[in-house]
Amino acid sequence: MTGLLRLSRKKARLPLERRSKNFCFLVAVFLTVGRAWGAGVVSLNLCTDQLLVLLAPARVAALEPLARDPALSFVAGAAAGLPTVRADAEAVLRLHPDLVLAGRYGAQTTVALLRARGLRVVQFGEAESFAQIGAQVTEAAGLLGAPERGRALVEAMWRRLAALRPRRGSAVMWQAGGWTAGPGSLADAALRAAGLSDAGTGGRMGVEALLARHPDLLVVEAAPRTPSMATDLARHPALAGFARVEVPAPLLICGGPFSVGAAELLAAR
Repeated sequence: MTGLLRLSRKKARLPLERRSKNFCFLVAVFLTVGRAWGAGVVSLNLCTDQLLVLLAPARVAALEPLARDPALSFVAGAAAGLPTVRADAEAVLRLHPDLVLAGRYGAQTTVALLRARGLRVVQFGEAESFAQIGAQVTEAAGLLGAPERGRALVEAMWRRLAALRPRRGSAVMWQAGGWTAGPGSLADAALRAAGLSDAGTGGRMGVEALLARHPDLLVVEAAPRTPSMATDLARHPALAGFARVEVPAPLLICGGPFSVGAAELLAAR
């Protein structure tokens, strides 16, 4: 991932599929370097899956199955070659992990059962800013015995943010069904890093309300593999005159060093 994070702004705008292939190659290298720390970590959450794969792929005992879905996971290509497990206490216990990573709110029953059996479980909340991403990467890197790797990822993220040439204007991050990002969200942090003011509210905004607000930029998710009425709303003919940017969903579903890629797309001219 370090090589990806050091790409120039031009390369950072390469299609997500190509960038993922580059990352998969780097993960393959990590998996052959040696296993001094062993492979004893289970992740039960998509966001912790990505932290684990970015920082210590050789330690993976199992990931949550969604880690393999390219529509959701930035590390899907690398995760395709790694084992998965359901968020089921018995299934996890059979793997004998020395550490379990989980989300703060998901799989609570499983987390409680694992802790009752003496397993070490560390939960992570959702990162909603680049500062929080940096803190989570640093914490996870310490847990996984990869502090230098974590430091490199965080420093590269800040360098990429510092290299942005912010644009000006207002923007609405318009998601499936007309839901908008709002203050305090990771999407809002990406907009602000790109120099844009967030005209979203965090609530639902229909086509008419969006037309009335008329932001300078409409930000939508890249076209999904399986379109629906909710996702087709962004292609409404009334919105044809809006300047727009498509951001791949995996960049913002979970906060990670890769989320800077969303800010780069938004700041690009």
